[in-house]
Amino acid sequence: MALDFYDFFSGCGGTSRGMQDAGMTVRFGLDSDPDAKTTYEANFKEAKFIDKDIRKVSSDDIAPYVAQSDGRPLLFGACAPCQPFSKQNRTKNANDDRRHLLREFHRFVEAYLPEYIFVENVPVPGTAEQHLFPDLIRFLGELKYFFDRRIVMVYHYGVPQSRRRAVLLGSRLGPIEIPPPTHGPDTTHPALPTVWEWIADLPPIEAGETHATIANHRAARLSPLNLRRIAATPIGGDRRDWPPELELPCHQKHSGHTDVYGRMPKNRPSPALTTRCISLSNGRFGHPTQNRAISVREAACIQTFPMDFVFHGNLNSMARQVGNAVPVAMARVFGEYVIRHYLSHKALKAA
Repeated sequence: MALDFYDFFSGCGGTSRGMQDAGMTVRFGLDSDPDAKTTYEANFKEAKFIDKDIRKVSSDDIAPYVAQSDGRPLLFGACAPCQPFSKQNRTKNANDDRRHLLREFHRFVEAYLPEYIFVENVPVPGTAEQHLFPDLIRFLGELKYFFDRRIVMVYHYGVPQSRRRAVLLGSRLGPIEIPPPTHGPDTTHPALPTVWEWIADLPPIEAGETHATIANHRAARLSPLNLRRIAATPIGGDRRDWPPELELPCHQKHSGHTDVYGRMPKNRPSPALTTRCISLSNGRFGHPTQNRAISVREAACIQTFPMDFVFHGNLNSMARQVGNAVPVAMARVFGEYVIRHYLSHKALKAA
């Protein structure tokens, strides 16, 4: 018996797709983004979706969906919005009400006591592993859950991206640990995944072009000046490689922000994708070899979405959905680990 997965703060469904690929049944998504709802429903046709702010959803509201599981073990996932804690957020506000959204998840855990919990978010800067998710840890202790938490790099789980995430796995059934890396030193895949492994097969397109047959292979337009800038940028390079006439006035006496207008490397993981991951001026999001920023489809590949996962919305909305998503390959590793944990628990009970 596989598990049933319920995706709180689902976004477009990165975690859901990973859990589905691991062998789980995706039952439910919840998010307040209308374009993410359209994307989710198009890719998980059998799942239900609640398109509301979680603060306006009661635990009773999801009872009909949980009832569909009919006694099957449950995994509740929660990947609350990370922007309040992200290093990319230069306007952090201690009163940002998104900072406490994860606490809303507690109500649903307490009501249904799922066998497993998976939580993922950006690490709060300066937070040690033993201090991750403090409110949730206290809450899980009260409910007698076992848990493990850690800060991980997603490229250790097959994602071609330098993206640090705080993760937690909880179980009511017995002690549980964060799954070990699948890629990197001392694994069966010692080489880290690279950008080129994931996007090299996509056909070339121009800035501003949409491919005729490949879904979401669409690149943002560039001005003539920015086309000259990207043409002057080598693979893995940035604005420091430009001749003086291409420099921005604000950068002429400024040594920081070197990732903006940069090209991605080919043979290494990419920088962390953001909600503006298809914008040349917002990070090292230039295509490694073509004179443009990466397309929505290329960004989705770097987040390890499969080619049959189609995004909906305008260009900026699709980029936001991709940038906010949990990488599919990492979610699949965690899902496979949870299934093994459950099968081991069943075997021990039967012995």
